[in-house]
Amino acid sequence: MYNFKLQLQTYIAPVAPSRHEIRYTSDIWLPIMAVAIPSTMKAWLWDTTSGGLEKNLYQSSSATRPGQTLQPNQVLVKVMSMSLNPADYKVPEMGFIYKCVVSTPASPGMDFCGTIAATGSGVTNVKVGQLVFGCVVMPIQHGSLAEYLVVQEDLAVPVPDGVDVDHAATVGIAGQTALQVIEGQVKAGDHVFINGGSGGVGIFAIQIAKTLGCQVTATCSTRNVELLKSIGADEVLDYTSVDIVDILRKQGPLFSLCLDMIGKPNELYRESHNFLLPGKRFSQVGNDSHLATAARFITPKVLGGGQRPYQLVFFKNRSKDLKKIGDWMQEGKVKTVLDSVYEFDNAVKAYEKLKSHRARGKIVVHVTPRST
Repeated sequence: MYNFKLQLQTYIAPVAPSRHEIRYTSDIWLPIMAVAIPSTMKAWLWDTTSGGLEKNLYQSSSATRPGQTLQPNQVLVKVMSMSLNPADYKVPEMGFIYKCVVSTPASPGMDFCGTIAATGSGVTNVKVGQLVFGCVVMPIQHGSLAEYLVVQEDLAVPVPDGVDVDHAATVGIAGQTALQVIEGQVKAGDHVFINGGSGGVGIFAIQIAKTLGCQVTATCSTRNVELLKSIGADEVLDYTSVDIVDILRKQGPLFSLCLDMIGKPNELYRESHNFLLPGKRFSQVGNDSHLATAARFITPKVLGGGQRPYQLVFFKNRSKDLKKIGDWMQEGKVKTVLDSVYEFDNAVKAYEKLKSHRARGKIVVHVTPRST
């Protein structure tokens, strides 16, 4: 955890020199002299994703800063930490389709935590210097792997007291996805099956399901079994040593929700009627195989298709969900598991780690440097 009480850095305020209250943590305010916001910034950029996003990223110290003129409901955030999501590279790597709607050079990244540097004329919910977190949604030219980020006022949510900056930076995509796919689908006492529990969404999903009073069965590889138990999973199945589908089939229709993060084994959805209760949903997050996903939609039951409702999950960016997860983090009900933390200069290595599919938990990049 970064100790802001010991290290004080000058953050940029949006007006000519005058005294402003600048907030460094959620419980400390410091008055400093304001300075003008520069028109350029440091950022990681890409012009093409041919061969992979990580192979095309380059660092600029003079990228054009977004938000030269803010809309009334917008805020400018000075990013302190950001976290990575698979969509950071999967969407830009769509190539021509993505470049039709996003101008380049562009910065990747959606999740963020940082301080308010400037506000639009109609902003009333946050103040300059306040610590906020959230995410922006693709398609977007100016992502969070950059010094500054423009965000809608209601989607820059104040960080609750006591919540670490790096931890808050991980909530945006993964936390909201997990919450939205679970909340409203289950009640206390229901059984939830989470296939792929050690990734960003899976770790949030286990804890959210437990917070809602559910019994959780999750899968992972051998090295992550104890991790999933430590965050509340009631039963953990090691997919490297057991036949997941066979175990679920033998248990019978038990679960009120299946959340599948990895899309394997291939027959999981086809067999879902053997472990999901009648009418209960099979929810798919982030399947790499577009053909497999399409087949699940179009294969009829009489030809061996699945017999339970199938949902391909798309999250919605909502301030109420960010606030709820932030409150749970403050209360200790939900915590972030950090796989690794990289400094800004090593952002390419962070994306290489993400693409390895070996991360357990979230990968964070410090955009604003932390002095030791």
